Amino acid sequence: MRRKPRSSQVGHRPKPNSPGSDELRQHIATDAARIMAEEGVRDFQTAKRKAAARLGLPETKHLPGNDEVDSALQEYLRLFHGGRLTQSVRRLRELAAEAMRFLSKFDPRLVGPVLSGTVTSASAIEIHLTADFSEEIGFWLQEHSIPYEQTDRRLRFGGDRQESFPAYRFTADNVPIELCIFDRREAREPPLSPVDGKPMKRANLREVENLMSEAAEP
Repeated sequence: MRRKPRSSQVGHRPKPNSPGSDELRQHIATDAARIMAEEGVRDFQTAKRKAAARLGLPETKHLPGNDEVDSALQEYLRLFHGGRLTQSVRRLRELAAEAMRFLSKFDPRLVGPVLSGTVTSASAIEIHLTADFSEEIGFWLQEHSIPYEQTDRRLRFGGDRQESFPAYRFTADNVPIELCIFDRREAREPPLSPVDGKPMKRANLREVENLMSEAAEP
């Protein structure tokens, strides 16, 4: 059973604008980053709620932005996974490029952690595809005897608009690959990044290959 705080502590948590709130936000961001790196949590909100709970704080107060957690995650990975991180990024980008070649008829675009380079053991390869009908992707995977799971992906756009898109998920070399399907009209507008709320960065196959070449240079 969790102990109740001493009476001298009750009611003395810093207000959001007080000097102590920035320190609390940093504590939550740092612990959320550790949770994402070590416990396989991919969702920023889930990691922040877990971090707040472990610090004995309300889930609705002092929560850092996703960009703050992402910065803390980059620093954590650099400090504690530096050598492995480079190898992991290289391997995941190689797998991503292979998947994009396989899916080249659907104008693949790499997005997410594998593109940014902020990857953990739980990171999936996220690819956006363009097709007239989402079923085309399922038929293509079936034709090549690739088992998959069909689901959907909810994405945000400007003006707080949210939309759900068909998605497919399969595994290659023990790495999850997630495909989000857009029609040709929808593909023109990139969704917003969950990290900073700006239009999501997307890279075609040539850009991914260039990233790998640059990383391989001494």
